[in-house]
Amino acid sequence: MPYDPSAFPAFAVTVDLVVLTVRRHSLCALAVRRGEPPFKGRWALPGGFVRSDEDLAAAAARELAEETGLLAHDPTLPVPPNAAHLEQLATYGDPKRDPRMRVVSVAHLALAPDLPAPRPGGDAHSVRWAPVESLLEQDGTFGRDSDLAAPLAFDHARILADGVERARSKIEYSSLATAFCPQEFTVGELRRVYEAVWGVALDPRNFHRKVTGTPGFLVPTGGTTTRQGGRPAQLFRAGGATLLNPPMLRPEV
Repeated sequence: MPYDPSAFPAFAVTVDLVVLTVRRHSLCALAVRRGEPPFKGRWALPGGFVRSDEDLAAAAARELAEETGLLAHDPTLPVPPNAAHLEQLATYGDPKRDPRMRVVSVAHLALAPDLPAPRPGGDAHSVRWAPVESLLEQDGTFGRDSDLAAPLAFDHARILADGVERARSKIEYSSLATAFCPQEFTVGELRRVYEAVWGVALDPRNFHRKVTGTPGFLVPTGGTTTRQGGRPAQLFRAGGATLLNPPMLRPEV
């Protein structure tokens, strides 16, 4: 029998982005308020439909650039100032996840240092950074200027929770935590990243000993900074190690 494409049900493919950053010592995610149906007025993760002429990685990189102005970082190249770590997270294909039609979403996780206030675009009515805890709470609020929060649109609460857990687990055994830091950072700034992502307080001396004693994790730049006040603190950059040995084990909460 000849192949007949019309004999198969049509469905669409989207990319959704879990964009995480650390702002004011809190792990925050980018959220957009939808300006069009379905779920008009509800908060959602940024994303969009994959175009017919692009692959999944290109679609995710395009959405990231449109929403944040950041470029997906190629790990084989030096890190440019406006780069973000971008990786595929998971695929979501529940037949009822989108009321318009059968839509399969390939979610991606993006990590970047403290980012400025975003600007809405596309079908987004407004856009903001929000602590991940408030986005995952069905009865929380998003600030004094927002109404009572309904659950995130579609299945985005599940996608966000999966992205947060991916970030929390990966900084245990990889150097991914440095993706939340500027190109040059102090051990104290890196510790605050771990504290924000894990939601725990860490002992400064033990943390300093672990990260500076892990081969290939951090490289001294030779410079110092007083941007945090007090005595000058030594500046580091990310080393060449991608896996940490020994790992930075997450404390039990």
